[in-house]
Amino acid sequence: MKTENFYPVILAGGRGTRFWPLSRKRRAKQLLALDGKRTMVQQTVARLLPFAPADRFWVITNDDSLSEILRQLPRLPKRQVLAEPVGRNTAPAIGLAAFLLLQSAPNAVVGLFPSDHVVANEAGFRQALKQGIEIAAAGENIVVLGIRPTRPETGYGYIESGAAAGKGMRVRRFTEKPDAERAAAFLAAGNYFWNSGMFLWSARTLTNALREHLPRTARVLEQIADAFGTSKFEVTFRRLYPRCENISVDYALLEPRSAKGEGASNIFCLPADFGWNDLGSWTALHEHQVAKGHPLDGNVISGSGNFTLDAADNYIYAPGKFVAAVGVRDLVIVETEDALLVTTRERAQDVGKVVKHLDQKKLHKLV
Repeated sequence: MKTENFYPVILAGGRGTRFWPLSRKRRAKQLLALDGKRTMVQQTVARLLPFAPADRFWVITNDDSLSEILRQLPRLPKRQVLAEPVGRNTAPAIGLAAFLLLQSAPNAVVGLFPSDHVVANEAGFRQALKQGIEIAAAGENIVVLGIRPTRPETGYGYIESGAAAGKGMRVRRFTEKPDAERAAAFLAAGNYFWNSGMFLWSARTLTNALREHLPRTARVLEQIADAFGTSKFEVTFRRLYPRCENISVDYALLEPRSAKGEGASNIFCLPADFGWNDLGSWTALHEHQVAKGHPLDGNVISGSGNFTLDAADNYIYAPGKFVAAVGVRDLVIVETEDALLVTTRERAQDVGKVVKHLDQKKLHKLV
């Protein structure tokens, strides 16, 4: 299924603070095997390899994760695994890849993929991606893979779709994380989809959009790309990249472009249902593993053995230890060598605040 001129770009620079204490700066979420034996970034590469050989992949990460990314992905060219000097969100990261590819492969179709999501139905994913690549290659088009919502989720961005257009639907607007009332209205409307964070566009389309909507950052990225392959690249990259605006693709490009109207923006949504989950918290991981394994009591326990009595719907991670859970429910307990997390599934979204506290207290060994 190799697709000519398709280049996957994987963003692997996040810290995954909501998976503390398992996730740390040098062992971020995408480097963990949260769902099976392979790590999240290894799974991401594996599901994209049917579309492109390893030498067409690019990975944007950070200094903390660089060495582990290279170790986990030995087939990828080292020169195409770039560590951002500072985090600048998704627009500069994918923009840099687009300017680099515009020079070496001007007809490239670029796919943007987070490194830490799971896909249960890979056949469905491949079908959606194939259709998206065709649309992106056909003109000045931007394609987003939209996930059919199953609940009024307030933690995701939403895509409002408009008229049908071939295999996709035109996009009317993007809405960032709504409140519960609006999320329920979106679900009831039937023409809203979760924004998966997976986008497709030609390198030319993306660089033109950056020049239009983010001109200062576009000039910086073009200068950095011009130095690629020379002895000055690393110095140029580290000197100039911090000058880029700190902004996401959604805010920088998609929202202003969608404001032109669904007929003029050339943004298309491909509705998809391939068992997508962004695994945004311990609660999301618990729900995902329960859905896969269907334990009757809802307990997901990692240990050297366990006993439960009147316990239900808990997530407990204590490798190497026998776990006994008696009379408890809806807990998240995660133990590592130097830390212990105890929370509820309802409050697991707040775990990132622990990391913020540790950063403020300069307890660097714990982050």
